[in-house]
Amino acid sequence: MRAPTLDLGLLRTLVAVADTGSVTAAARRLAYTQSTVSMQLQRLESALGVSLHEREGRRLRFTAEGDRLLGHARRLLALNDEALADMRARRVTGELNLGIPEDYASLLTSVFSWFHQLYPEVRLQVTCGTSAHLMERVRADELDLALVTRQRHSPGGEMIRREPLAWAVGLQHQPALSDPLPLGLYSPGADLFREVAEQALAAAGRDWRVAYMSQSMVGLGPVVQAGLAIVVVTRSMLTPQLRALDESSGLPPLPAVELALHRAARRPTEPARRLAELIREQLSPVASAE
Repeated sequence: MRAPTLDLGLLRTLVAVADTGSVTAAARRLAYTQSTVSMQLQRLESALGVSLHEREGRRLRFTAEGDRLLGHARRLLALNDEALADMRARRVTGELNLGIPEDYASLLTSVFSWFHQLYPEVRLQVTCGTSAHLMERVRADELDLALVTRQRHSPGGEMIRREPLAWAVGLQHQPALSDPLPLGLYSPGADLFREVAEQALAAAGRDWRVAYMSQSMVGLGPVVQAGLAIVVVTRSMLTPQLRALDESSGLPPLPAVELALHRAARRPTEPARRLAELIREQLSPVASAE
């Protein structure tokens, strides 16, 4: 009979919830959905046969059993990370240039941390820009890698994950959902989101107007939070200051977009190969469902 073992992926989720104080914040750190984090906590409780947490409003409080497991989880994860780093310790050096849209940068927080721990001698430079512009720079061999929204007119690259799109408004304030709808849109040509929003509204016969334009959510966020515009975001881009609208809002459904990893045409460097491997491991649908 095989001896039972603890799933390190579930333990990593437990630690993330403890460190951030909520399922929502843990989901952003791990680049998971909130439902995935909740499901993983339930799987851990089922495997152990104990209750690990209790809800207090929007925050979670660990039970005595949860606190005990948390100490074990931190030690097990530290030992796992140490062993992995040791086995991957073959010296990797050089420079690496990665491109990513500003709105996706938070997806790679854990990837950047892992990469620096494993390959401290690699000089990583990250460039933010629109997906279209970053793909041009990859084709020109100015970037080694770019993680971007896969464009309809220019597919290709390795599909890393699908991200559902949603209409979002401010948590405390929202505009009237009557025509013409006030939209916060990306600048023309900045990304696929604007095109998807315009096509969905046109198909539904809805009228709209541009209330604000920016090349990222850094610019759009304050206007949306103030209740002056509606915006299209991926589920992973939702912050505590934003609220996704459901079908009861009367707005048309939106499709999912694909995140694709593009590589320069030249032979990949060892740092580029290692970073691509980490991105695949951390962001792939299989990793998110574990």
